[in-house]
Amino acid sequence: MANVKRRSDARPLAIDLQQLRFAVAAADIGSFRQAADVLRLRQSQLSRSVRQLEHSIGVVVFERSSGGVKPTPGGREFLRTARTILEQVDTLVSSTKTTRRREIGRLAVGFCTSLSAGNLRATLLDFKAHFPRIELHTVERSRTHLTTALRNGALDILVVTGATPLLESQTLPLWSERILAALPEGHPLTTRDVVLWTDLRNQKVLLSQYDPGHELEDVLISKLPLPDDRPQIERHDVSRSIIKSLVSMGLGVSLVTESDIGASCAGSVYRELSDGIRPSYLNFSAHWRDDNENPALHGLLKLLTQRYPSPATAE
Repeated sequence: MANVKRRSDARPLAIDLQQLRFAVAAADIGSFRQAADVLRLRQSQLSRSVRQLEHSIGVVVFERSSGGVKPTPGGREFLRTARTILEQVDTLVSSTKTTRRREIGRLAVGFCTSLSAGNLRATLLDFKAHFPRIELHTVERSRTHLTTALRNGALDILVVTGATPLLESQTLPLWSERILAALPEGHPLTTRDVVLWTDLRNQKVLLSQYDPGHELEDVLISKLPLPDDRPQIERHDVSRSIIKSLVSMGLGVSLVTESDIGASCAGSVYRELSDGIRPSYLNFSAHWRDDNENPALHGLLKLLTQRYPSPATAE
């Protein structure tokens, strides 16, 4: 048989998951050297892998300098997609493990709230009391990651803010939680029992880019619709617990839900937020796939229906 020469433009891209993980780590840390230290690699190995990646895709992903690396405009778009791919691969692996381990009784719950206090903590404690032999696995990630994990079967149920049905899922409205202002000790607003939304006009509000940070920002904007009336908003790529630490350092104020205050942070004070008439709330709901036949899921759904038959609605 005659040899057939493959056209150069028909070759598949030579990209592997390791290259994507190295590039994402470098972007998150901002340094090839520090990323290599975290990954326990030689810097030359990581740098070479990223150069090969850039050559394969025909895009310069990073701007290099003596101060470290930062993504180029094209690199930012590539890295955004790379993170999604890596999340989906991780979810696929987790889904396979979940399917195998469900045979011995396991329930995987994803959430975007806190377990330090509140209804989710109480519900899961109640579930363990009713089903002590069921292994309970909890995951706190971004809404995008959780939704993908639910769709792929890696998670059995999500508990997140809002009541909008997720794609291909069933929805059960649950509870509502008050929105509170997190203030540094000694802040002038701590002298009040209730803080008005209008009191935030001249404040710097620190919010996490992770859920429910976006929902809290939406509520703030709805309460202060005029741009000139809104406070300065700083969005940080950190967890809610780090936001609390920034507040305790006096770098600004923040918004939290009731379940967040169970894990107290020294130097922070919480006050109820109101529009002058009533407190403000965020609603929570559960989401699951209708074709999920895990008996443990049906046990939790029965418990949720009994505990929250008529959820309150947010104002």
